[in-house]
Amino acid sequence: MKLNALSKITEPFADTDQMPVLFLGHGSPMNAIEENEFVAGFRNIGKEIPTPRAILCVSAHWETRGTFVTAMEHPRTVHDFGGFPKALFDVQYPAPGSPPLAREAKSIVKKTDVGLDEKWGLDHGAWSVLRHLYPEADIPVLQELGVAAVFPGGTPFADVIATIRSLVQQG
Repeated sequence: MKLNALSKITEPFADTDQMPVLFLGHGSPMNAIEENEFVAGFRNIGKEIPTPRAILCVSAHWETRGTFVTAMEHPRTVHDFGGFPKALFDVQYPAPGSPPLAREAKSIVKKTDVGLDEKWGLDHGAWSVLRHLYPEADIPVLQELGVAAVFPGGTPFADVIATIRSLVQQG
């Protein structure tokens, strides 16, 4: 599906006062440094939606035992891949984190224990898209473990995301 087809599909939807929830697959990590229709689409989305107060990014590239959210002031840019050009490894996305928001996200999730992580950072599933949506890297970003994680007691990932609805309503 071409990116402009998504706009046609969503035209009939009413505008809402809350932030949209987006699913944006990064495709090839090279999209972080190349120019193509996907990158142009990411930039357009960043211009068309309201500017969020913070971003909660869920990435399948952070595998953990349990549920975690990044909780550091300055998450590092994680280059969790190999075999790509040096230019890709040189990319940094210095967005701030938000420990207070991480603690709030932890308190909202009731069906599973959420740990606060101060080591991981933002992996390429996050920064390779966000650098095109918000190139200034001035919006706090939290990353929650991805769908490949092993959840305690088999907690469905959808339950974790569903409990974070109040964060979406806060922008």
